[in-house]
Amino acid sequence: MNRALRAAIVGVALFSPVALSACSAGQVTQTGTQERDKVGAMAQVGDITLRQVELAYPRSGSYDAGDDAELTMAIVNTGEEADTLVSVDGEGFSSAEITGSSSSVNAAGAPAGSAQVAAGDEIEALPDTTVFVGSGDLAVTLTDLDERLTVGQHIPLVLTFENAGEIEVSATVATPSSAQERGEGFDFHHSEGEEGGEGAEDIARDRESDIGDED
Repeated sequence: MNRALRAAIVGVALFSPVALSACSAGQVTQTGTQERDKVGAMAQVGDITLRQVELAYPRSGSYDAGDDAELTMAIVNTGEEADTLVSVDGEGFSSAEITGSSSSVNAAGAPAGSAQVAAGDEIEALPDTTVFVGSGDLAVTLTDLDERLTVGQHIPLVLTFENAGEIEVSATVATPSSAQERGEGFDFHHSEGEEGGEGAEDIARDRESDIGDED
């Protein structure tokens, strides 16, 4: 190997680690740009943001056709003027009923005093406040579901605010907040014994008897 070729090979070997480190140093990892999944859907129009939009987890594990489902969400008003939710529309249910009242809490989490935010079929969101629907006495109920719904399925909704306008969002059936108890496992041996069948001990005993007969 001549001197010029040897010098070229050494130069490439020394340059390669520097080039590789330079290529990777300026890259942003995939996990650096990903966000963790949030609970429920989120949507925004104007100064109104909807967060954690869900249908409450059904006690039986699913909603049947004809059932009512409670809508839960947080209505955040970051504006300087009050706004009012005047209607909840969509497909898959008969109507939306607004009942009760609730306290408003500002976006920073500090209590803003008790206020009647529901009147008839409307919900008022005061300036710089968050109204929690499905918390306390304030409730929005979707009545007479058209079809059976289970965890993970959703209903598309259109919420109309007096000032901000319409917000389209999907309300997904929530998952249970805690682990659900499972039913008792099926006892195959016990079942066979009750029905007069042979259990594991009987089968083993018969096998030993068969071996003895062969001897």
